Amino acid sequence: MTTLNPVSNPWRDDAAVIGLVGIAHASSHFSHLLLPLMFPVFMSTFGLSYSEVGFLMTVFFVVSGIGQASAGFVVDRSGARPVLFGAVFLLATGCMVVSAANSYGGLMLGAALLGFGNCSFHPVDFTILNQKVSASRLGYAFSAHGLTGNLGWALAPVFMVGLSTAFDWRVAYMGAALLFVAIFVLLLWQRALLHADVVSHKQTASGGDSLAFLKIPVVWWCFSFFLLSTMTLAVVQSFAVSILQALHHVSFEEATVTLTAYMLCAAAGMFVGGFVAARWPRHSDKVVASCMAVGALFMALCGSGLFGAELTMAILAATGLAVGVGGPSRDMMIKKATPKGATGRVYGMVYSGLDTGFAISPLIFGVFMDHGWYGATLLGAACVLLLSVVVALGVGRRTVNA
Repeated sequence: MTTLNPVSNPWRDDAAVIGLVGIAHASSHFSHLLLPLMFPVFMSTFGLSYSEVGFLMTVFFVVSGIGQASAGFVVDRSGARPVLFGAVFLLATGCMVVSAANSYGGLMLGAALLGFGNCSFHPVDFTILNQKVSASRLGYAFSAHGLTGNLGWALAPVFMVGLSTAFDWRVAYMGAALLFVAIFVLLLWQRALLHADVVSHKQTASGGDSLAFLKIPVVWWCFSFFLLSTMTLAVVQSFAVSILQALHHVSFEEATVTLTAYMLCAAAGMFVGGFVAARWPRHSDKVVASCMAVGALFMALCGSGLFGAELTMAILAATGLAVGVGGPSRDMMIKKATPKGATGRVYGMVYSGLDTGFAISPLIFGVFMDHGWYGATLLGAACVLLLSVVVALGVGRRTVNA
């Protein structure tokens, strides 16, 4: 049983809610790349290794993962809107701390604050969308949600590298803080559109206590899918620039453009995936599995060393397109597994798998990078993405049988 949506709202009302939630989601994804983009700068400025800078992302996503699993309960009980405001404020604060950092410890504190700010976006976003958007437009809402997230990823390299090149990396982080403040002001101004009902403390996932949803096996299958698929994405975000520089001797700017192209292709895939999700909502697991399988193949080709720099960069960008198409169907797959009255809690727990994947991946593949196993890093990421195909199909079977 899933959370009920309004039968029909005016298109303008739905579009306004989707747009505001999309901007908030973009800010969350923007924060994911604030640290990885400056890894080469941190390594030269503070004398750090790949494993040490990778551990910054582990701190970010461990804090985010623990917070996200907890944030779902807070959203259900206290409302989505105040949690959203607090999250954006924390992101701005984290950027200011990183800008002023003079040591590895300062960077770690900034990473923790950014992770804390990032933790609540998915339970907040999906609670608002599931309550406020018409049921017939929910597939498109999920598409826009994923698309704006990827646009946030795509904006980050242009914004951060542009400011750091024109000024320095500290100015880039101050600029990011000001961007989050501007988003905070916009959301505060339009706060009436973001109101979502609070779940009664007595309302539960299945008539039992508030943790009853944790006994549903498909919730943990969904968690596992996010963990595995995100480990691959973490490799792209954290190490793709360095891998392209090492394997193909391209410039930092060219490698960064490739990362931006990956994110833009993923955003385009999300747009297409919205129509796919709306057309085949009952086969969301198969759509997701197919897209992840194609993405794994492309990633393996990038790590094989069979192609030159330009073709490798093009295939890497195409990987984003393949994975992006499956994004809206992935969210539909999760919705089908969500009991009524537990939207925040289920999305918080399931999406904490995303944070867990982001936290684990740099620890594993940072060691690969320190040993110079650049191609093997991409091949390993492809294997992990292939495992997510099996899990997605398992989610589909268990949702049908639930």
